[in-house]
Amino acid sequence: MKSIIVFILSMMIGTQFITAQDQSTAPVANPVAWTEKTHDFGKVYLNEPANFEFSFKNTGTTPVVISNVRSSCGCTATEYTKEPVKPGESGKVKATYNSARVGSFNKSVTVTFDGMASPEVLTIKGTVEEKPVN
Repeated sequence: MKSIIVFILSMMIGTQFITAQDQSTAPVANPVAWTEKTHDFGKVYLNEPANFEFSFKNTGTTPVVISNVRSSCGCTATEYTKEPVKPGESGKVKATYNSARVGSFNKSVTVTFDGMASPEVLTIKGTVEEKPVN
């Protein structure tokens, strides 16, 4: 009988340890609201860089920090807000496409935030054409 009681008590205590895990390090839902996640440049001219600044607002209750920004190729350079973005404030990710080749393009920029479950993917696209001769 004592062994049954000890077994039941140990199961109850073990269950308490499992359910009392620290949730503070678990990834949270993304509290970032982008004004847009895709930008179409339309027509851009050869060898004239195309820039666009994506803007987001922190809709959460704690500051957000961009930990990494990565473009899908070397033809797209990025700049981004390095400081923590406080609740209610805005941040940016700037993408600059090097229009060195004629033709259409569709590039992605992946933005990772500290402590968030999944990264955000931004897209720039357009068509590079030769500049008309006047």
